[in-house]
Amino acid sequence: MSSTAVSTPSRLRLPKWAAPAGVAVLFVVAYLVFRGTATLPHDKEAPQFLAVTDLREWIDDHRNDNPLFLYFLNYIRLFVGWLYGLFQSTLYALGWPGITGVLGALAWLAGGWRIGLAAVAGVSAFGFLGLWQSSVDTLALVAVSVLLSLAIGIPLGVWAGLSARVRRVITPVLDVMQIMPTFAYLAPLALFFHIGAPAGAIATMIYSIPPAIRITALAISEVSPTAVEASASLGATGRQTLFKVHLPLARSTMALAVNQTIMMALSMVVIANLISAPGLGGDIIRGLSRAQVGIMLPAGLAIVIMAVLLDRTMMAIAHRGPHAGLRKLDLAAAGVLAVAGVALIPVLPRTWPDGLTVNFVAEVNDAVRWAETSWYGVTTSIKDLTTAALLNPLETLLTSAPWWLVALAVLTVAWRVSGVRPALTALGCLLAIALLGVWEHTMQTLTTVVVAVLVTLVAGLLLGVAAARSPRYSAVQRPILDAAQTMPAFVYLLPALALFETTRFTAIFASVIYAVPPVVRLVEDGIKGVPATVVEAATSAGSTSGQLLWKVQLPMARRAILLAANQGIVMTLAMVVVGGLVGAGALGYDVVVGFSQRPDFGMGFVAGIATVLLGVMLDRITQGADRRPSPRKRKST
Repeated sequence: MSSTAVSTPSRLRLPKWAAPAGVAVLFVVAYLVFRGTATLPHDKEAPQFLAVTDLREWIDDHRNDNPLFLYFLNYIRLFVGWLYGLFQSTLYALGWPGITGVLGALAWLAGGWRIGLAAVAGVSAFGFLGLWQSSVDTLALVAVSVLLSLAIGIPLGVWAGLSARVRRVITPVLDVMQIMPTFAYLAPLALFFHIGAPAGAIATMIYSIPPAIRITALAISEVSPTAVEASASLGATGRQTLFKVHLPLARSTMALAVNQTIMMALSMVVIANLISAPGLGGDIIRGLSRAQVGIMLPAGLAIVIMAVLLDRTMMAIAHRGPHAGLRKLDLAAAGVLAVAGVALIPVLPRTWPDGLTVNFVAEVNDAVRWAETSWYGVTTSIKDLTTAALLNPLETLLTSAPWWLVALAVLTVAWRVSGVRPALTALGCLLAIALLGVWEHTMQTLTTVVVAVLVTLVAGLLLGVAAARSPRYSAVQRPILDAAQTMPAFVYLLPALALFETTRFTAIFASVIYAVPPVVRLVEDGIKGVPATVVEAATSAGSTSGQLLWKVQLPMARRAILLAANQGIVMTLAMVVVGGLVGAGALGYDVVVGFSQRPDFGMGFVAGIATVLLGVMLDRITQGADRRPSPRKRKST
């Protein structure tokens, strides 16, 4: 046998990028050939819009004689309206001395003298800003919404925490509810519950109930099985185990559920003003409609103060141990504060004195005009560059491509990134949008979302990596992120409107600063979660700092980064739709017009449904990517 080895031809292996590149080339060729055909332009007088408007007219005409309304929906509306009136009249009866004293005392009991005095100062700030009545109305609306959310959400959360079957059924519903932008809740509620405080309270309740259910279920499910088994072995009934074991051990986590419910309610009560809900939202909406930051700023500050105070109070309760007692000094001081406030009710006027208010509307508007004049070149350059380089080309691409080509592209990307089931879900959502008749405006909204998400992820990755690798920088950044995540969404429109006026870039800027904080947190936590042994092994092997980041930390933090992308997309979509109030156009503007102009209600209603479908499509793609195993794991298996 010859010693010379016989060479066998090896199979030619294409590089990994060859297949995606080939598919991309096919899509480019198809776009060039079919550009401008089957684009589904927007028709304001589409039959489906008119049908929904006619349905609203019929409902309004038969609200008091249809059995569904007469014996069910109207009673819900009346009960919620009665509950809101009860809270509002109670707060009005207390007046500013009573509210200041009672809320200050409750905050003192929850978190000590610092939070108690901060509550007194914060409540007084509502009066100094000249927004006492609006703030009281907002407090009443938040109280009713949170009470109803917790009354429904906590029992459902406990049930889901105790039953895996219930949890599997309820989780997809909660997923969709949390994906839905705030605007999407308003149209159906206005249809069935009319407008006013009851409809606003119900909208806020529905929007804020998912965290109450989710966090309660998590708290109950994480109770130690050993403690539950010990209770059962001692002969405790299911009810006794629930009230003596599950709920006490889950107390601190359930306090976080209350906190998150309050924060969500505060975000929604502002937007609920679009269906005539009372409170601070009216001042913000009025300022947006007039493009006057001076009108918006006091109401925005009042909402931020309210959010921070409620957040700090509830966090103090959450951090207090289940067996932690109250010091006698704190009890005495809180009692004195509450009694003093109530005792001053007949002595002092119940409404805040006009002489103790500060009005700086004109000064703020002057400052905004100065900023616009002084920074006009910088802000205009940023806006024009982003519009010319990203927004206009991408919008032209999406709106001029045939609908079937866009659907095929989404199906291909979703299949590649997340798998078959998410891809089919994404395709179904896109086909439904086409059938609804809002394809063109959906593509315009998708353009804004894509650009905003791109900027958000870049900023979030940079800041998250910096925080993960520098404890000192993380310590500086953490309180800023805490404050940013406490603020309601509408507050972010203030700096955006001051810098960029009413344009679609304003919505992008606001959505970026709104969505960056959770992205930064998730990226930082993901990189910090990489095992120290892996980092030490890479370092001992001679890896540089850059190699350690790109070859070890980022790949191992893949799930956290994908979750960050998912959260960035959901929050950006929510804010871009709100941006319809500041010139974003497309679906957000359709929703706003649907509320403000009765003949366009059908278009606004359908636009809200399309927004939900768009959110579900984007969410399922990124969630599927998060749940899919990494390429290395798939290869090894």
